[in-house]
Amino acid sequence: MRAVDLIIKKRDGGRLSAEEIGWLIEAYSAGQMGDEQMAAWAMAVLIRGMDAQETADLTLAMARSGEQLDLHDIAPLTVDKHSTGGIGDKTSLLLGPLVAAIGLPVAKMSGRGLGFSGGTIDKLESIPGMRTELSGDEFRHALREVGLVIAAQSLDLAPADKRLYALRDVTGTVESIPLIAASIMSKKLAAGADCIVLDVKLGSGAFMRTLDDARALAQAMVGIGQRAGRRVAAVISSMQQPLGLAVGNALEVREALAGLRGHGPPDLVELCLTLGAQLALLAGAAPSEDVARARLREALASGAALDTFLRFVRKQGGSPAALDDPQGLPQAPVVVELPAPQSGYVAAIQGAALGNAVNLLGGGRIRKGDQIDPAVGLVLAAKVGQRVRAGQSLLQIHARSHEQVQQVTPLLQAAYAISAQPPAVEPLVYEIVREERDHADL
Repeated sequence: MRAVDLIIKKRDGGRLSAEEIGWLIEAYSAGQMGDEQMAAWAMAVLIRGMDAQETADLTLAMARSGEQLDLHDIAPLTVDKHSTGGIGDKTSLLLGPLVAAIGLPVAKMSGRGLGFSGGTIDKLESIPGMRTELSGDEFRHALREVGLVIAAQSLDLAPADKRLYALRDVTGTVESIPLIAASIMSKKLAAGADCIVLDVKLGSGAFMRTLDDARALAQAMVGIGQRAGRRVAAVISSMQQPLGLAVGNALEVREALAGLRGHGPPDLVELCLTLGAQLALLAGAAPSEDVARARLREALASGAALDTFLRFVRKQGGSPAALDDPQGLPQAPVVVELPAPQSGYVAAIQGAALGNAVNLLGGGRIRKGDQIDPAVGLVLAAKVGQRVRAGQSLLQIHARSHEQVQQVTPLLQAAYAISAQPPAVEPLVYEIVREERDHADL
């Protein structure tokens, strides 16, 4: 085979076979195909699309390019969750112990955040002593002993995707739904989970801005999972405003703990119940969604989910005592309220602006090696639909200095829109995708 022939075939609207796609990924991984040819092929995919089978074949080829984890010697079935990302998205911290508490082993490898605030690993590392860099044996032992392990991605999972993703980022081909779906699912398949729930974010604080695009991505990923023999469902959820109230690493850990203790923000808890119910259904752990939600609520009410989280923290070297101490997690020395400029209803909150503000405070990273300040961030006091008075707090700014506060204040003021009339509030969950549409081209 020749790369140029496959580029031309896709450019002209042709369909590539599994063998052709496999050869393409192997050649690129081995350095036998240059970046310029792969960039041309990615652009052809962006313009022409791929059908469902092509997308699945691409995903499997990228998953085979590196290590593939098999955990069936530890548990007959494991579950995992992936979110396409958003502002204040700390669902893994609550969802992981919640589903583990009802008997579903959670084996999760997460990345560090790049962009708005930190990733799940950054949030966990704000807990004193918490280790996320685990060896393969440590990963397996934690899963066996606790039923929950969340570790930094240390295995060489889907290396072809890492290289292709970096190339897409600089060649204008990020927006291709087949390439996005294959990128996400190649790592999930290589990580070995049998049941996967996908949280596809939609809104101003997310990558997907329209319901049609979010649905297409969800259908593509569910279809990939089915073709790979995994059980997959996708929840399309709102990121029209931050999830919960906290944005920032230690602040989000505190909020997840509040959820585990029974008094977390309603939207965060509700989304975790929805995601957890889908995992329970996929795993055959409940006969219906109502039964699944009831079991999850009982795990919260009884303290079983909180106990699982504390055992998980202890197993990975963290200090459970620090989680009981109000001073135990990193705290910013400066906390300033942002007042509402006028009375009215909160009509909109631009999540991306809040995320940029947290980055400026030091709570996120722009480049891979940047250090994150775990203490800084924002805590919302008013969300969309809430009535506020002039001068009432919209949010708290947690910063290292008053100079930082002054730097981010204009950005945060511009993020809030206040109206005289109450706005229409978007649903938290738009829809759930449980099966692919075989005829759909992406």
